[in-house]
Amino acid sequence: MKTVIIGGVAGGASAAARLRRLDEKAEIIILERGPFVSFANCGLPYYIGGTITEKSDLTLQSPESLRARFNIDVRVKHEAVKINPARKTVTVRAVETGKVYEENYDKLILSPGAEPVRPPVKGIENERVFTLRNIPDTEKIKDFIAKNNPKNAVIIGGGYIGVEMAENLANAGIKVTIVELADHLITSLDYDMAADVHQYLRKKGICLILGNGLREIAEDGSLVVKLQNGEIKTDMVILAVGVRPDSGLAKDCGIETDQRGAILVNENMQTSIPDIYAVGDAVQVKNFITNAPAFIPLAGPANKQGRIAADNICGINSRYTGTQGSAILKIFDMTVASTGLNELAAKAAAIDYDKTYLYSVSHADYYPGATHMSIKVLWEKTTHKLLGAQIVGYDGVDKRMDVLATAIRFGAKVTDLKDLELCYAPLFGSAKDPVNMIGFVAENVITGKVKQFFWDEVDSLPRDGSVFLLDVRTKTEVARGKIEGFVNIPLNNLRERLNEIPRDKPVYVHCHSGLRSYIACRILTGYGYDCRNLAGGYRLYETAVHEKSVRDYICTECE
Repeated sequence: MKTVIIGGVAGGASAAARLRRLDEKAEIIILERGPFVSFANCGLPYYIGGTITEKSDLTLQSPESLRARFNIDVRVKHEAVKINPARKTVTVRAVETGKVYEENYDKLILSPGAEPVRPPVKGIENERVFTLRNIPDTEKIKDFIAKNNPKNAVIIGGGYIGVEMAENLANAGIKVTIVELADHLITSLDYDMAADVHQYLRKKGICLILGNGLREIAEDGSLVVKLQNGEIKTDMVILAVGVRPDSGLAKDCGIETDQRGAILVNENMQTSIPDIYAVGDAVQVKNFITNAPAFIPLAGPANKQGRIAADNICGINSRYTGTQGSAILKIFDMTVASTGLNELAAKAAAIDYDKTYLYSVSHADYYPGATHMSIKVLWEKTTHKLLGAQIVGYDGVDKRMDVLATAIRFGAKVTDLKDLELCYAPLFGSAKDPVNMIGFVAENVITGKVKQFFWDEVDSLPRDGSVFLLDVRTKTEVARGKIEGFVNIPLNNLRERLNEIPRDKPVYVHCHSGLRSYIACRILTGYGYDCRNLAGGYRLYETAVHEKSVRDYICTECE
């Protein structure tokens, strides 16, 4: 059996290694048009910023190491230029010499990856405009910085790559501006969760221009980035507006693709042409939550797909069951993670969902070093099945998100989270872990123990006396800031001041995070009031509505 793999990195290299482990006698060839067959593309921004100091640390495998360990014939700087499915051949061009030859195959795996989107605007080809896909791209950016000592940079696009590049360019001493067409950064987050990220980046000196898009790049000594509204002068531009499947070779030989250009594959990673498989960032996947077709380019799925393609070539019926989009991002000291659906995706899928927020410490607050994290979880109203989660915080974000991503993969209900037995010691977590707390809060909502209202409904609440608006924070907290129209009765004084709250009107309650206001709602419900709790509390409202940062504190500090 002879298998030719076009493209290395995550999908192709994983497929090759798995093929060898399954079949010692197979002939395996990897064709890679670039100079590196397997490299850590997720680490590229950190090489530019200096966190990774040696370029060699980015190369995970070399042609020599793959030959020595796996007996794989790796041909870097060899570009596949044509596939002939009828003859089962690949036409190959040696990049350095221009020599063209044909390579036959029994099985073919396509792993071409995705390429950066370059918007069709004037000036995009300027030599000071960069994209980031591979090590040569990284070297160009790093060399430009070393030779030209740019003072400022504009990043077009506020997704994962754009935000990571902002951090690393800032670490290199460059003043950074991010321009994003949407109203918030990081599309896997909802706006309310991204608001914390916006606040943090601004504190770190990153300028954010949101809801504005690129129109043209001109040159007047400096580069002039002309936007839909306004313009910016800068020394360099990084394009990070997304990626698209690098699927031209597949299309040209008749393999079916979707409108985006993603290669269509079945659950065995087989394309529409027999004996040709495709894996990685160039393929269309199934959204694990909705079962709808999707394009979700991530390293973890690409590795799994490579393994699955190899299994099927060797007669093992492995299946790819879908991508749920679990991802994590470091921004200076902040950690941002998400999995599954956000609200935009849930609405697009016409799912009737509910949600809950939690603002919790990373470990027991009496043990030094605890930091806060903001958690948002979506679940389906009828089945209570977990749909998605988002966390923004510092320490402990990764392990909570991994638990939630695992729960989603195994079809858990949000109420199942309360029953999880998770590791506890004061320096690692709390006896009631934030994941457990999500389950407790959701159960309270589902069983009718508390009704919720949300940050985007606060300003539309009537101030005409038809409802009673109650703030149960301490007077010290209220002195720092309040929501107009809410009457302050601190929680600890609530029972003795019930006569101030009309029993014939709905009561809307808030505190700093939603915990004390929940307790207030339980008290009021016990006395016959119709009560609703502000999910996420005053902190979330101020961050999302007024873009104000509310200082973290322990409630008892403000008595």
